[in-house]
Amino acid sequence: MLHVPHASLLVPDDITFLLTREQVEHELLVMTDRYTDELFALPAELATAVRFPVSRIVVDPERFVDDSDEPMAAKGMGAIYERTSSGESLRQSPSAEERRTLLARFYEPHHAALTQAVQAALDVHGSVLVLDCHSFPARALPYEADQNPDRPDICIGTDTNHTPEWLRDHAIRSFAELGWSVAVDRPFAGALVPMRFYRKDPRVRALMVEVNRRLYMDEQSGAKLSGFDQVRERIRGAVKTIAGFEPSSP
Repeated sequence: MLHVPHASLLVPDDITFLLTREQVEHELLVMTDRYTDELFALPAELATAVRFPVSRIVVDPERFVDDSDEPMAAKGMGAIYERTSSGESLRQSPSAEERRTLLARFYEPHHAALTQAVQAALDVHGSVLVLDCHSFPARALPYEADQNPDRPDICIGTDTNHTPEWLRDHAIRSFAELGWSVAVDRPFAGALVPMRFYRKDPRVRALMVEVNRRLYMDEQSGAKLSGFDQVRERIRGAVKTIAGFEPSSP
């Protein structure tokens, strides 16, 4: 199961921000996990993909829906962002009704689709790996908790309940063998699991893979680097290896 939550650049025409068009374009440039839908794409017979259709600055499906449960809400970046990556005001604080409308329009249908896809995989196969597909900037943005300038090529994110050690270690090996530096839960941590299964169903395994954007794109323009296709094929190969691996029976 490939979950691609932050690849879209789409902002519907009726969504407004307290920014100029140029400022919105900049925020989309730095906050979008551009091209991750291409980098992680696999044939339909190998994986089901669930992609969020609009930009995360409209609604972020990776956040807990309740701000009281979401650590990033303290920075104005809960499920509905009120602050930009640099801490400026992004939008007026939504009313309770406006918040319900945004969540019902974007967040809830996406999570319903993701939950349904995971359940369908469980019904057929008895287990499922949810691979959360992301990228991150080569230099930390102001909102990020981890400001360490020494950033790996690949970040593997884990969940205590849904990421077995063997899966974590296999993912590390799969990318390290490609010559890339790999870190675990740094600069970002965690792996998304739909709430129906979260901390309830060990058959649902989860892993986040974050790719450093310096590997595949010009971060100033958003354009693909000349070696994009080679990076894409290496990532796809590693993902296939991870998805096909199971530990030996005792």
